[in-house]
Amino acid sequence: MNTEHLRKDYLQLIASVREHVEEQLQLGFTELELDEPERDSPYANFDLPTLTADAESCIKCQLHETRTNVVFGVGNSNADLMFIGEAPGADEDRQGEPFVGRAGQLLTDIIQSGMKLKRSEVYIANVLKCRPPGNRNPEPDEVETCSPYLIRQIELIQPKVIVALGSFAAKMLLDTKIGITKLRGEFHTCNVPGLRVLPHKKPPVVMPTYHPAYLLRNPNAKREVWEDIQKVMAFLAEA
Repeated sequence: MNTEHLRKDYLQLIASVREHVEEQLQLGFTELELDEPERDSPYANFDLPTLTADAESCIKCQLHETRTNVVFGVGNSNADLMFIGEAPGADEDRQGEPFVGRAGQLLTDIIQSGMKLKRSEVYIANVLKCRPPGNRNPEPDEVETCSPYLIRQIELIQPKVIVALGSFAAKMLLDTKIGITKLRGEFHTCNVPGLRVLPHKKPPVVMPTYHPAYLLRNPNAKREVWEDIQKVMAFLAEA
């Protein structure tokens, strides 16, 4: 076959492809469905014990210099319900367990007295695994460094509902800058970039609500939190 024939065949192929694309656009198909690439995560193949051990030896950010204990997470590794706060406090740093101080006692009361569940039936974690000095707010670079641990926790536990306790947890899980006051009270689809969900599972829904520490300072907000929790209970009852 000479060069002129090859050229004609090539032009004909281009014309055919162009015609096909134009037909698809007319039908409303503007994007090709491609398999999403795997998220580039160092923890993608870690199970929960391996992930815990890695976190306990982590020195990826400055918080390792001042921590007493890594506060990874606690509870049922197959839980339908997961509570996520922002960071450990002083009591949590001492004991190595999330939500064991005054705010934690209030959360435990919500779970046990309000929801009629055992604390061991749910899973509780924080965005950060180490306490920020003086209980200051998490820094953006600390959230970025530590959040892959939480993302992998969610992937391994595969909860149906996540209660985001406070603004930092809600913003990270929903990938938004909207404050907790506007987010709370409504379910949102978890919007963590790259979160992998098992084929037979749906992405977890997120219920943002006020952090228990906020309730200690603003007791009048307890009623709003209880309304949020009742919605979570109703969702789980139907799921």
